[in-house]
Amino acid sequence: MASNKARVLVVDDDRDVLFAVKLLLKTEVQEVVTERNPENLLSVLSRQSFDVIFLDMNFKSNVGTGNEGLYWLSRILERDKDATVIMITAHGEISTAVRSLKAGATDFIVKPWHNEKFLETLHATLQHKAPKTNLPPNVPKSPPSFADVAMLGNSEPMQELFHTIEKVAPTEANVLLLGENGTGKELAAKALHQRSFRASKPFVTADLAAMSDGIFESELFGHKKGSFTDAKDDRVGRFAAASTGTLFLDEIGNISLPQQAKLLTALQNRQVIPLGSNTPVPIDIRLISATNVPIYDLAAKNQFRKDLIYRINTVEITLPPLRDRGGDVIMLAQHFAGLYAARNHKPRPEFEPATLKKLQQHRWPGNIRELQHAVERAVILAEGQVLRPQDFAFSAMETPRPTGGQFLPDFADGPLQLNEIEKNTILRVIERHNGNITKAAKELGLTRTALYRRLEKHDL
Repeated sequence: MASNKARVLVVDDDRDVLFAVKLLLKTEVQEVVTERNPENLLSVLSRQSFDVIFLDMNFKSNVGTGNEGLYWLSRILERDKDATVIMITAHGEISTAVRSLKAGATDFIVKPWHNEKFLETLHATLQHKAPKTNLPPNVPKSPPSFADVAMLGNSEPMQELFHTIEKVAPTEANVLLLGENGTGKELAAKALHQRSFRASKPFVTADLAAMSDGIFESELFGHKKGSFTDAKDDRVGRFAAASTGTLFLDEIGNISLPQQAKLLTALQNRQVIPLGSNTPVPIDIRLISATNVPIYDLAAKNQFRKDLIYRINTVEITLPPLRDRGGDVIMLAQHFAGLYAARNHKPRPEFEPATLKKLQQHRWPGNIRELQHAVERAVILAEGQVLRPQDFAFSAMETPRPTGGQFLPDFADGPLQLNEIEKNTILRVIERHNGNITKAAKELGLTRTALYRRLEKHDL
């Protein structure tokens, strides 16, 4: 849809916000209607249809919770399930804004916003409403689901992850992926890109842990010929290479404070300056970052800049460890067995029941990467076409416990049922955090909702 033909409704109890949006969109769309009282919302919608509705998360009757915005979102969607609603929220309410995406909102805007960002979100939303024939070339008309293109999994944590990524991907929100090593953060980043409006544009990866101070700026921002000893030619940095597409910054928690400052400057100014040049280069990227380190603990110790965290984590997604994914272990093992059998010109193997039990009981501290390695080794070294327990020798590089794993039961004490292990683990973590569910969920690698479900499951 062309923006100049769009009709937009803005619902916010702040007169200044309404005035600012109306002024900003005056030359961008055909009509802007503003409304301060959400009680009048349904009446306004009954008189006129709108292509996009901007809806505040909080009104004066319920400041800070976001519940009123969620309520009016539900009323809008009851009336028109295909309505396009963009929520207006504040930095401290990001988690509530993510709830709104799960409830059916199309996107959200964080205030105070940059006008350029506001317009980008509006234009991207209107483009999404355009007929399929107007899609840019190379964008699949019916993209595969996230589960198909990124990861396998039927477990509850994975279904929650799939749902969140399906909602977040079509937005322009910066995403911070958290999770242990080997949980599939790069796959999740690729899935976010493939489901975004930038799918036909570049997806560029930068492993920040591998970049020393000497090459950090050159790799990310580029350099000019002669800017340093080995600069024999001009080089385009990762930011410029990802222009109009997605830039994935892996291991962002490992960079030094000086590197953090340079990265923050580039993100704030939306431009980079190559080494040896004084000319800024504008950047247009969707940023996805990932780390396996406790980035908030680093921030509390002043080892990671809080203002940079605010820039990179408009939406935060935690990937679940393999030990919390139940039957997904068997599904993934069978998938890898077929893959490596074909690669090594062997028949597809079967698994003895005892082998499957052994795989499910292992804690998988190395997560999917460890499982993949174990299956590949078993397929190559197995004597026959049936994989037996003795075919699986777990890597000595992996510790038997994840970071902070003193709370895990000691298997040397005797056999334990997985349900008992999970129950005891949850109890010990909650006790360590004095009943703070948010902190306990974070340590366990779960969302608060997932942790509450486990509390109900174990009748705790």
